[in-house]
Amino acid sequence: MTSSLSDPTLERHFKGHRDNVTSVDFSCNMKQIATGSMDSCVMIWNMKPQMRAYRFDGHKEAVISVQFSPSGHLVASASRDKTVRLWVPSMKAESTAFRAHTATVRSVNFSGDGLNLVTASDDKTIKVWTVHRQKFLFSLNQHINWVRCAKFSPDDRLIVSSSDDKTIKLWDKNSRECIHSFYEHAGYANHVEFHPSGTCIAAASTDNSVKVWDIRSHKMLQHYQVHSGVVNSLSFHPAGNFLITASSDSTMKILDLVEGKLLYTLHGHQGPVTSVAFSRTGEYFASGGSDEQVMVWKSNFDCAEGSDGVGSDGVRLQHRTTSSLQALPASSTAQPSFNSDPPALRSETLTCTSCHGPYNTSAVSSPASEPSEHFNGQDSHTAAHTQSVSHSRAPHSHTYRHLSSSSSSTHQPQARGLPQHSPQVQAQSQASDGGVPPALARTLDHIIGQLDILTQTVSILEQRLTLTEDKLKECLENQMEIGLHLQRREEA
Repeated sequence: MTSSLSDPTLERHFKGHRDNVTSVDFSCNMKQIATGSMDSCVMIWNMKPQMRAYRFDGHKEAVISVQFSPSGHLVASASRDKTVRLWVPSMKAESTAFRAHTATVRSVNFSGDGLNLVTASDDKTIKVWTVHRQKFLFSLNQHINWVRCAKFSPDDRLIVSSSDDKTIKLWDKNSRECIHSFYEHAGYANHVEFHPSGTCIAAASTDNSVKVWDIRSHKMLQHYQVHSGVVNSLSFHPAGNFLITASSDSTMKILDLVEGKLLYTLHGHQGPVTSVAFSRTGEYFASGGSDEQVMVWKSNFDCAEGSDGVGSDGVRLQHRTTSSLQALPASSTAQPSFNSDPPALRSETLTCTSCHGPYNTSAVSSPASEPSEHFNGQDSHTAAHTQSVSHSRAPHSHTYRHLSSSSSSTHQPQARGLPQHSPQVQAQSQASDGGVPPALARTLDHIIGQLDILTQTVSILEQRLTLTEDKLKECLENQMEIGLHLQRREEA
């Protein structure tokens, strides 16, 4: 059996957190991965073998969400201590913090231009901030329970949020109004994400399902019931063709959105998989779990499999039958067209059977004056990982609709179907492969590091200036009050 896709492979394996990993994100240049954990730390892992990882201490309670800025010069983290911190991802571990909400901050997300942040909290609100001065801009207040997640659309014109009130709300950033509410009847959405085209959203639900909604027609496009546990996180491939999900059933699933079918089931984490994210180019994805581990996988979506029975990396293929996907409810004539005779389901299971085997160890650098420890790092070419992959064909009972639609919207551009492989993504991948002299690379890294420090210093100085201005204003107001009080006494 051959395929247009090669099997995903486990490339690296990191261990350094002391509690559940809650969030993962790649830097734009693929050199670093940021993770948050219930151990109250943010960690920055370097993709180059044997390079030190950085542990950032600053939050007083669990870190729930982390994200790199679009430029990669900052990392934002949200915590149960009700604060958001902005870190410079270098050895010095400099950060600024601001009290963002009156309860746990569940989610933090940069706008596409890197100028704003959106945060979601257990105080039932969503708030938007400026990155430069961490200045509060406005709040969105229509949820009636904890808000789990909030994300900007690719063009920064919309915000999507999910809440324990069993709704997913779509907001217009400029008017600050809720323009639509999607209702989850069986559970609530832990995580919600915009499709790269900006025309759809995907929701990871506590009812074990994954749903894809069209934000223009407000109709459900696809419904996947492929997990046997709560779905905690999901991430779109940058080209928009694939969706990866992470679940408490200890698996990740890769879904083909064009065909509307399950492609792969990945096993590796011992316990719930709590977070997953594609890299900016889609070449890799990372996962974090309750087993305190961070795994980095190579997608291999653009490669072809070697031959029948053996993948391109020599892994064994075993045939095993899996159940087909659950069908969608009956279609509506107002919804986009769908394929009534989809191809047979191709489902594969990847199992990592030696995740706790021997690894090369490297020291973890702890910039916050904490004793260094060790993390497990692994290269797929040198480690003794055994992977079994099963292929199967089963009746495909899942009725699906393509994510393209002819309906128009004043909020989003027209979509002409799912992009196959975005030229921008390919260009980024090619650029990253270009050879740069080591001396020049070191010089550029040094310059970027110095610029990061200068940016952070300016930000801190601006914060202090703002505080000084506020204090001065307060003193002037007090002086005026005292003057008026004395004047009234003299008149009396």
